[in-house]
Amino acid sequence: MNVRQISKEDTWQLRQSVMWPDKNIEYVKIDNDHEGIHYGLFDHNELCSVISLFVQGDTAQFRKFATDTSRQGKGYGTTLLNYVINEAKEMNTKIIWCNARKNKTTYYKRFGLTPSNDTFQKGGVDYVIMSRHL
Repeated sequence: MNVRQISKEDTWQLRQSVMWPDKNIEYVKIDNDHEGIHYGLFDHNELCSVISLFVQGDTAQFRKFATDTSRQGKGYGTTLLNYVINEAKEMNTKIIWCNARKNKTTYYKRFGLTPSNDTFQKGGVDYVIMSRHL
C-alpha cells in the first residue's frame, strides 16, 4: 500500500461509486475541489481509497473520504485517514474536522474526533460535524 497526492479528477469515480452510487458523477464534485489536496491510497497500483483535505489557516477539513466497498474493513481507509491527519499536523493546523455521516461516528471516534451538536441532512443522509485538536 502507498499513499500519494492525486488530482481532483482522480477522486471523482470512487467518490461517486461509494458515497452516492445512485447519483451522477457531477453530484460528488465540490465547488472548491481546486483548492483541496487530494490523496489516494493505492494497492498494487489500484486506487482503493480517496480523501480530500482543505486547509484554511490553522484549520483542516477532510471531505469525500471513500474506500472501495470491496476493500472496506481491511485497513485501507484507516491507513489513509491516519496519513492525512499526520499531513495536517505537519502543516501546523490546530484542528481537523469533517462532516461525518451519523452512522460512521464510531469509526471517526477511533481517530480522536468528537461529535458536536451541529447536525444537518443532505440527500436524505444525516450528518454531524466532528473534530479534534491536533
